[in-house]
Amino acid sequence: MPRPPLPPFTLETATQKVRLAEDAWNTRNPALVAQAYTADSHWRNRAQFLQGREAIEAFLTLKWQRELDYRLIKELWAFRDARIAVRFAYEWHDDSGQWFRSYGNENWEFDASGLMSRRIASINDAPIATSERRYHWPAGRRPDDHPSLSDLGF
Repeated sequence: MPRPPLPPFTLETATQKVRLAEDAWNTRNPALVAQAYTADSHWRNRAQFLQGREAIEAFLTLKWQRELDYRLIKELWAFRDARIAVRFAYEWHDDSGQWFRSYGNENWEFDASGLMSRRIASINDAPIATSERRYHWPAGRRPDDHPSLSDLGF
């Protein structure tokens, strides 16, 4: 079943695809997020390699059990044909209450139906003080009027 917007991407459709991905990840629902990927999708997340929706869903389940109060912002970096590059930052805390801001870049490749067939992510975690947090919206979708990564100087 098609998952628009479909490649080849324009500036408008690539920007939409990035926001749709951000919105899905901010649900912290592994089953929902995994549906955006092909059944045999290939991932590199940091130094971990995954293949397939089941592995993606299992990975995300563990991620969001560990990364509490997760809030994510993604921003389009570049696009061409069926590929999109994004940069992102997310805030979360561990079970001891230590907050982190994780920064990274992702390279995405889509099949003709708009499902992501490849995701390559490089991510770095920086401990932050609670007072340094910048993402304060309620759990779920980032409000449209919330500053972007560029607006925040990230």
